[in-house]
Amino acid sequence: VQLQACGGGLVQTGGSLRLSCAASGNIVRINSVAWYRQAAGQEREFVAAITSGVRTNYADSVKDRFTISRDYAKNTLYLDMTGLEPEDTAVYYCGVNDYAPGSRVSTMWYWGQGTLVTVSS
Repeated sequence: VQLQACGGGLVQTGGSLRLSCAASGNIVRINSVAWYRQAAGQEREFVAAITSGVRTNYADSVKDRFTISRDYAKNTLYLDMTGLEPEDTAVYYCGVNDYAPGSRVSTMWYWGQGTLVTVSS
């Protein structure tokens, strides 16, 4: 499974962005999807996820500002970000959980290459 993320860019404080992540390749059955981010010099951190197909959860730092969604028909997930703050500046990574290559038992996470979001103060 390959993931292509896009939508990052430079935005002012209080602005909005929509990140998209298109999955392609040998997709069997994507169950969970997620967004993580990594700021310069920091560890990658959880942002948002949809698990078991319908349940959403968010990091406290983005709750009520970010919305994760997915389009099943297009195998695409999104992250709508509003009220952006300089602390949101990071490379954002999308991930999907699907069967491992050649397996119908084991699953694994596949990750995209990341898209940079920069929020200016």
